[in-house]
Amino acid sequence: MYYQVISFSHKNCEQAMRERLAFANDAAKITFLDQLTGFEFVHEAFIVSTCNRVEIVLATRDNFSSYHAVLGLMSQNSDVNFYELKTSAKRYDDEEAIEHIFSVVSSLDSLVIGESQITGQVKEAFRFSFNNGTAGKRLNRVISYAVKCAAEVRNATNISQNPISIASVAVSQAHKLLGDNIQGMQGIVVGAGDMGVLAAKHLLRVGCDVVLIGRDIDKVQAVADELGENVKADTMENLPKYLNRYRLLFSATSSPEPVITREMIENETLPRHWFDMAIPRDIEDMELEKLQLFRIDDLRAISNDNHALREEQAVRAAEIVSRYKEEFYSWLRALSIEPVIKQMREHVAAAIEKEMQRALKKGFVPVEYEENMRKMAQQMFNRFLHDPTQNLRASSTETKNANCIEAVKKMFNIDTEHIDFKQYKNDHHTKGYSA
Repeated sequence: MYYQVISFSHKNCEQAMRERLAFANDAAKITFLDQLTGFEFVHEAFIVSTCNRVEIVLATRDNFSSYHAVLGLMSQNSDVNFYELKTSAKRYDDEEAIEHIFSVVSSLDSLVIGESQITGQVKEAFRFSFNNGTAGKRLNRVISYAVKCAAEVRNATNISQNPISIASVAVSQAHKLLGDNIQGMQGIVVGAGDMGVLAAKHLLRVGCDVVLIGRDIDKVQAVADELGENVKADTMENLPKYLNRYRLLFSATSSPEPVITREMIENETLPRHWFDMAIPRDIEDMELEKLQLFRIDDLRAISNDNHALREEQAVRAAEIVSRYKEEFYSWLRALSIEPVIKQMREHVAAAIEKEMQRALKKGFVPVEYEENMRKMAQQMFNRFLHDPTQNLRASSTETKNANCIEAVKKMFNIDTEHIDFKQYKNDHHTKGYSA
């Protein structure tokens, strides 16, 4: 059994292609998963689909076949040519696949390193496929370890505490200034482009309601609907009303001229925290006693400071991911040896019984000596198997001996394909897992 990830992410694939590859709805995902797991060489699969990535995670019998099956199905389901997909796709096999999944769930592969949403998104992606019957214990082991890895990354580093995108830095700074008082406040976001949407998402995450303002009310309303019920849409002509009513504002338009001017301000007594995330600036210079204004350079300075810290923390986090990958494979190899050893002993017990019955039938062993002879045979074979089984357990945790188990299975005609490994889960691992 092998693991594999076929990835189309912000690192190797343009946004336009990711949009073409995105699944239209849950029904489309179910159809794809059913088709994919219908191949005999695919055990299980699930789909991670976010704004930054479309990834197919698999447990397979044959990674070469599964790779081409995924590309073929994705080409059928989109208008993207097979060979164009093959050029854009990033393929991870086995240990690389596990390390990639652990990195993704730990938010080390995200556009904004340390963002917290991806862990839940991957867990939900697995749960969706599990409920559909197209993912199970093989991938659940991976997710279980990945979530534990992400938890240690969060606990051992502060990588999630120092956001590096301009929008997230702005919201983080507002949160720092206002503390828990930010919850329930109304945040005004001017501009419904990528930066404005990102700011709105971060405001929602910290507990704010949002008013999203733009020039095209249909576009703004569509974005607001997508963001959820705590987002209201409005037009630029009503902007002065919000400037004089609410203290928290984030602006990120593409206007060549300031969209917020001094003449719009009527209530000068209102404390204001404004964040201008645009180039050129959206907010003109103005003297207001209770205005605290952060411009793009201020936010970049905060971002750069955090980025330097983030890079240091990312190195530590990558070391944690690598260690968890090694632990996962050590546990997986150790787990896989137990049913092999059990079946070896069952084969021995069957052979003893068969020969005992033959000896009794032929009169080689008197009936009254049957139990003693059986015990002696069992003890002889137990002594004979003791050292080999201990050596198997020891060597199963080492990567260089990965083929040893397969060789033993072949020699003793042992099949573990349909074994429930959950019954062996306490024998060799210390991290825990839920099947």
